[in-house]
Amino acid sequence: MIPRFLIAAAHKSSGKTVVSTGLARALRDRGLVVQGFKKGPDYIDPMWLAQASGRGCYNLDFNTMERAEILRFYAGRARGDVALIESNKGLFDGVDLHGADSNAAMAKLLRAPVVLVVDTSGTTRGIAPLLRGYQAFDPGVDIAGVILNKVGGPRHEAKLRAAVAEYTDLPVLGAVAKHPDLEIGERHLGLTTPGETGALDAVIARLGQRIGAAVDLDALLAIAARAPDLQAEPMPAVTPYAQGLRIGIPRDAAFGFYYPDDLERMRAAGAETVFFNALTDTKLPEVDGLFIGGGFPETSAAALAANGALRGEIRAAIAAGMPVYAECGGLMYLCRTLAWQGETYPMVGAIAGDAVMCARPQGRGYTRLKGAPDCPWNVGETPFKAHEFHYARVENLPEDARYAFEVQRGAGITGTHDGIVVNNLLAGFCHMRHTEANPWVDRFLRHVMACKG
Repeated sequence: MIPRFLIAAAHKSSGKTVVSTGLARALRDRGLVVQGFKKGPDYIDPMWLAQASGRGCYNLDFNTMERAEILRFYAGRARGDVALIESNKGLFDGVDLHGADSNAAMAKLLRAPVVLVVDTSGTTRGIAPLLRGYQAFDPGVDIAGVILNKVGGPRHEAKLRAAVAEYTDLPVLGAVAKHPDLEIGERHLGLTTPGETGALDAVIARLGQRIGAAVDLDALLAIAARAPDLQAEPMPAVTPYAQGLRIGIPRDAAFGFYYPDDLERMRAAGAETVFFNALTDTKLPEVDGLFIGGGFPETSAAALAANGALRGEIRAAIAAGMPVYAECGGLMYLCRTLAWQGETYPMVGAIAGDAVMCARPQGRGYTRLKGAPDCPWNVGETPFKAHEFHYARVENLPEDARYAFEVQRGAGITGTHDGIVVNNLLAGFCHMRHTEANPWVDRFLRHVMACKG
């Protein structure tokens, strides 16, 4: 098993993603093959890690995956020279009061040394009780070192280093100065995506240079190398059954929220993933079905609206019975209109409803869904877990609208239902992940095969 370490923090917005992205690029610049992982159901942070490492970044999620599955999944994809696992929120944060789904629990499951990124803004000696408290809270977590982040200057750094050395046994692996170059913009769904950041390669190269110069990479790699071997069963082999299927997938500034392993599963099953640009491509490629993921259709609404030719082709394909699965941003795109910041834009119009962006989240967090009788493809009898994070709602839906899922936890479209159904279209706010408990990719592909005949 390759060396590994987990980047964590005391709380969210401590700069974990900036530091993780910079480390991934700095290690790659050394000639190392870096495999990134992200704890939790996140799309944006993995995009940054993937761009920095040059490899897909995979999510490890207690909500949708059992512990044994996480181990198998990690072991099957931890390839290269070193694995970097970025946590979400704080080290001990999670939904469960006792920490069963926390970042600390993930570190223990993967037996990964933890590198704690500490936002040092406004503190000096106070860093010591924070570190000692984190070490004492769960001795089973191997907190192996600390990176001082957002340091105000040489005097600030000296005081911080002295306090850590005096009161703890933790090595300071680096001190990252507060600097405008080390900031990634934020918006309503969190950080901006790499595709929205001008001169992307230059931005990530600069992060790599600054973080690489500020952190002792040799010491970091030595910590990663001490991670013990993991015992995990191999992932089950996939027997191709969907040869010849072509699944169209928009991937552009508007739609980019896809789990790489979901797409890998499609290809392993024998299907071809056919990517297109919903902003600029005027014709729908020759495909047997569509998977339209989440993203930011609102920020690209004018361009989506201007591409009337593609919108018309998608509307006609759905009316003719093409199987389509759409999540969140994809749902919004398939509505009649999309309203945002005082403007209303025409969308595909396959769904008789209007998407409206709101000032506050309309659904956020883990969800649990159960298949309803109108679901166009088999989802089994057992409720399954998913997640949602959307500021949009859909208004003016007809009273006789059909839905694929009953919402047992979460908001969905109506509060009680998600996954609106139109012919062979299923479109909802919840994001699904292909797992042993919810093998949605296989279920969707078999539905496409049945529709194709």
